[in-house]
Amino acid sequence: MIEMPPLQFAQVNGIRMGFYEAGPKSDAPPMVLCHGWPEIAFSWRYQIKALSEAGIRVIAPDQRGYGATERPEPVEAYDLEHLTGDLVGLLDHLGIDKAIFVGHDWGGFVVWQMPLRHPGRVAGVVGVNTPHLPRAPIDPIELFRKRFGDQMYIVQFQDPSREADRIFASRVDQTFEFFMRKPLPRKADTPAAQPVEGLGASPKLNLAFPQMVAAYDAKYDPRKPILSAEEKQVFVDTFSKTGFTGGINWYRNWTRNWQRSEALDHTVRVPSLMIMAENDPVLPPSAADGMEKMVPDLEKYLVRDSGHWTQQEKPEEVSARLIEWRRKRFG
Repeated sequence: MIEMPPLQFAQVNGIRMGFYEAGPKSDAPPMVLCHGWPEIAFSWRYQIKALSEAGIRVIAPDQRGYGATERPEPVEAYDLEHLTGDLVGLLDHLGIDKAIFVGHDWGGFVVWQMPLRHPGRVAGVVGVNTPHLPRAPIDPIELFRKRFGDQMYIVQFQDPSREADRIFASRVDQTFEFFMRKPLPRKADTPAAQPVEGLGASPKLNLAFPQMVAAYDAKYDPRKPILSAEEKQVFVDTFSKTGFTGGINWYRNWTRNWQRSEALDHTVRVPSLMIMAENDPVLPPSAADGMEKMVPDLEKYLVRDSGHWTQQEKPEEVSARLIEWRRKRFG
């Protein structure tokens, strides 16, 4: 198993944040790797090693609510103002002027917000699976409910009873057995779905993740695991300590983020790269169609035969693409 660099801590934006750093401190601009749900900085272990060995300074935080970083109580402490402010605070702590922000899954939503909210601190942006999209015409939770129903996981996460949090927290091993697998190959005749507010998933897809985890038995799952037993244990040990509520609180701010982003200019004006995964059922390549209108300086790259956990499923390809793009655009 790849070893992580030493865990460090910083006081940022009112919380204590755990982060990992590797590569030469003289390298600029560094790359800040932002994980998704349910993940931690460890999800970037392959990229931390490859990028730092290529001479690139790389920083990977456990973000607010996750891993070694604090988990404030109020739900609104997890809105995009706080999540982007944490990354600015981390740059301040490290004495860094500007960085390239790389985000996968929820980390992708955060990094696409960085040049809108903190343009002076952003040299470039890379989305992994998560596209940058225009602001939704109505509350995104209503869109999700209309399209996928009340059992869709993001809609369920809005339930104040926090039943979903309890399901995952009482079955941590089962949760990672369920999530961290390669998808079964998509049938050639399955048409791509039309994207809706950050999700390009088909309305036919069952997205009732809490119930799916509760009923799950790995013995009957034909999908291949993407983690070794040792790697899975890192996630299981971490989330057994922290629970899942911190990360799920990011989803509980979807309406708040939508309401509070009305005045933002949604155009991204920095060099950007969109890495897409051919077989991601929730964020398929079609979700990034038309991004060029809002991200004028955009390159796209498709990772074939990868599901949602792209930087862990196809680590060499993702790392090579990040290194190549970083050298081409920033020397």
